[in-house]
Amino acid sequence: MAHIVVLGAGLGGMPAAYELREALDKTHEITVVNANDFFQFVPSNPWLAVGWRTRDAITLPIEPYLKRHGINFVGGWVEKIDATNNKLLIKGGKEVSYDFLLIATGPRLAFEEVEGSGPNGHTQSICTVDHAEKAHDDFRKLVVSPGPVIVGAVQFASCFGPAYEYAAILDTVLRRKRVRDRVPMTFVTSEPYVGHLGLGGVGDSQGLLEHELRHRHIKWIANAKVTKVEAGKMFVDQLNAKGELDRQHELPFVHAMLLPGFKGVEPVAAVEGLCNPRGFVIVDEHQCSPKYRNIYSAGVCIAIPPVEVTPVPTGAPKTGYMIESMVTAIVRNIKAELTGYTPSAKATWNAFCLADLGDTGAAFIALPQIPPRNVTWFKMGKWVHWSKIAFEKYFLRKMRMGVSEPFIEKWVLRLIGVARLKS
Repeated sequence: MAHIVVLGAGLGGMPAAYELREALDKTHEITVVNANDFFQFVPSNPWLAVGWRTRDAITLPIEPYLKRHGINFVGGWVEKIDATNNKLLIKGGKEVSYDFLLIATGPRLAFEEVEGSGPNGHTQSICTVDHAEKAHDDFRKLVVSPGPVIVGAVQFASCFGPAYEYAAILDTVLRRKRVRDRVPMTFVTSEPYVGHLGLGGVGDSQGLLEHELRHRHIKWIANAKVTKVEAGKMFVDQLNAKGELDRQHELPFVHAMLLPGFKGVEPVAAVEGLCNPRGFVIVDEHQCSPKYRNIYSAGVCIAIPPVEVTPVPTGAPKTGYMIESMVTAIVRNIKAELTGYTPSAKATWNAFCLADLGDTGAAFIALPQIPPRNVTWFKMGKWVHWSKIAFEKYFLRKMRMGVSEPFIEKWVLRLIGVARLKS
């Protein structure tokens, strides 16, 4: 009997546990370890930040649903991964031994890289449900006392979609509350141009997203390096295409939301030979650590090189479609090892994103993620807005049911069919 431990219970970890339970013989034990005792549907956080969702609507208690499907749960912060002796050391003294470890922790939010940024500083975040609730408190103050707003993503950010979402959703809700005319908005991004998305652009993403920002009267600063944030003021260096300083900005704000750069979480980054300098897990084509052959990893916590070098450092996004593919490959490879076969499954690193823009939406598919691509597709319309709402309900229902099928891929195929009808 083998013990497979899944570290992390997010968009990768929870489906991984269910898929492992479905694929493996019941004699094998599966345990999920997570710092929190709840699952959070992170893509809904922009809605929570403006009051369109509640915490209870986008979170689930982990243990009852896992237990229902014969999966163990250990709640607690992992202080150390002892990769030599195959065990996790949990805060409080508990130890969890493993035969195989699947790391799906997501990232550490590196707010410290920009002085004064983050929920403990002067800017808001929508990266976690706790952060989104705090952002909602600040949003309510904005409605009462309108003023300048800044939304964007700093250097080393790799997930730009939520920044565009939040800017457009904020514009929509402020218009509905009849205070938008007193809220000048600026979009600040480390991308070399609007619509780069960490992917070198997808189709006409630059033209379409620039049009959307102009339509909403949102100014933008691209190639932006945020150097410091003070109470009510943000300092931004704007670089040119050569990476040289072009302009410096001092931007006032009463409400600001910046996506931070990502790093690997501390106990993962501390394992010798497991990660790159930013703490992301190095994996081979089978999602396995080259040094520790019983450690696999999936999701935002793995090392993927940027699509291209940009004047201000940006990372490559890891979307749900790609994460699902990684998880499926890992499950197949662990099953192969347990049944005497050589691991051979590989993930398809394709990018798929549904971005809600408040009263409309944007969807893109990049197959593969790194160009040149076989499929490059970017569409906008109200149908994307409704598709994301439907997907939220669909995903949460699947998590409650413990369904292990690769349902994001099925959703992508449905979406492409809808888009063709709309074209």
